[in-house]
Amino acid sequence: MAAPALEIRNLQAWYGESHVLHGVDMVVQPGEVVTLLGRNGAGRTTTMRAILGLTGARKGSIKVNGTETIGMPTHRIAHHGIGYCPEERGIFASLSAEENLLLPPALKGADKGMTVEEIYAMFPNLAERRHSQGTRLSGGEQQMLAVARILRTGARLLLLDEISEGLAPVIVQALARMIHTLRGKGYTVVMVEQNFRFAAPLADRFYVMEHGRIVEKFGAAELDAKMPTLHELLGV
Repeated sequence: MAAPALEIRNLQAWYGESHVLHGVDMVVQPGEVVTLLGRNGAGRTTTMRAILGLTGARKGSIKVNGTETIGMPTHRIAHHGIGYCPEERGIFASLSAEENLLLPPALKGADKGMTVEEIYAMFPNLAERRHSQGTRLSGGEQQMLAVARILRTGARLLLLDEISEGLAPVIVQALARMIHTLRGKGYTVVMVEQNFRFAAPLADRFYVMEHGRIVEKFGAAELDAKMPTLHELLGV
């Protein structure tokens, strides 16, 4: 049996003196879409950042495709095929959409990344705006570009942080179609999402965080039965 795409055991993380994660346990199988739910400040983004070594001190175990990465620097962790799309997007304003897209190098040892043509087929908006400067792209187009950029690297485990936040419904629908397509291509996706309506139909499994810990975990088939609990924990 293949190793999990991501296996986190007793993960503790700090920002300076602040102890933020208190023993997070999480397993994501290859090809799954998993959503990390929780109120603001619950530790969801810190969990994503800790996977890549972007917090302060970390303890515990983080295995990527069976390889322990807890002691590795960020650049080495990324080379194990992880793509991170943070909330702030990080589009280079002075470069065109296509120049932004061509910027990241392929990851050594990772699968071959998507071609520019494959990305434009998935995101027709980006094909139309390929020569537009980063500053001239709408928020939705910038978000598509931020995700598309990591698909170029060959990463197969995607960490997506609040990709639907503040976007028009038509763009959110396009991002949902993208995640369906990526799942169909065998990508593994871990999402942090505040937009429950966006996340609920996409995820195979859910983890709920509170105060730096996982307090609930369940599969998509259990979602209806768990709604009272989610309403209590999240106010959804």
